[in-house]
Amino acid sequence: MTCPTIPDSKNCAKYGKQMDYVNWRWKPQGCDMARFQPQLFLNIVQGKTLAFAGDSIGRNQMESLLCLLSQVEAPTKVHSDTKDKFITWNFRSYNFTLMALWTKFLVEDSQREINGTLVESHDMHLDKLDARLAANLHEINILVVSSSRWFFRTNYLYEDGKLIGCIYCSEDNITSFSVISAIQRVFRTAISNLNSRRESRLQLTVVRTATPAHFENGQWNTGGTCNRTEPVGEGTAMTSTSEREIRDVQVEEANRAQKEKKQKGGMNIEILDITKLMSMRPDAHPGIHWNNEWMRGYSDCSHWCLPGPIDMWNELLLAVLYKYKKNVEVQ
Repeated sequence: MTCPTIPDSKNCAKYGKQMDYVNWRWKPQGCDMARFQPQLFLNIVQGKTLAFAGDSIGRNQMESLLCLLSQVEAPTKVHSDTKDKFITWNFRSYNFTLMALWTKFLVEDSQREINGTLVESHDMHLDKLDARLAANLHEINILVVSSSRWFFRTNYLYEDGKLIGCIYCSEDNITSFSVISAIQRVFRTAISNLNSRRESRLQLTVVRTATPAHFENGQWNTGGTCNRTEPVGEGTAMTSTSEREIRDVQVEEANRAQKEKKQKGGMNIEILDITKLMSMRPDAHPGIHWNNEWMRGYSDCSHWCLPGPIDMWNELLLAVLYKYKKNVEVQ
């Protein structure tokens, strides 16, 4: 598949990676999964706006979808901020808008400074939706949310403007939170806020579960690599305990919202549960095969090559949209 919008950082074949990883395809038990149909996708979302809110892994999924849809029509970039983190594309024949909204945590945050220098810790307001996300809700019809990677560092947690705890801080008189409990509170806040905002035009919110990294023999900054050339079997799937627990609380909060929707009404919510199946694909990361001119010697074992198994996420997304086809089309 040729793709005019594929970023060099995900164009693994261009940088020498053998493309055996595209020959493996996930097959669900008990049903058939149709290959992605870009024409069908565009027909369903005609006249709508779909946004991915999350970190660079969420952006990765948007880049995959952009490539898949470009088989039907070349998209036009209509907006990008100076850091290329808030991007809008348009498929003009379908009046369909595709957005990437950068957010580390889904909730409001600010990066801490020490002596005027930014450090790798944040103040997170668990009861406030990310301001840039909130500001765009008046035009978004379908939203895919995800978050997990940025929680694994020292972060300080606030509610009602008051410090209530921290992650990885070990400071006296501050309650210690686990990453799992912080993520659960964030997803509960985010989903509740999305459902209650009057200005929102959301018809469907999709929670995409955590995706595993596959560093071996170290982490990204300690020489970790991902050199495997084949998927691993289900019995040896490479998922950490924390990733499984994150997936579980994300699903729990989405299920909670689904039950509330049945009782009280509100937006539709679905789950894109990709954690287990992606745990079996350590072969599909860029590794050293990317344009790492600023980070020479570092392997990318977090993001996913394009094309590759990440495209399956959008096959699942299409299945979800097809389920809500009538709702999405008539509103």
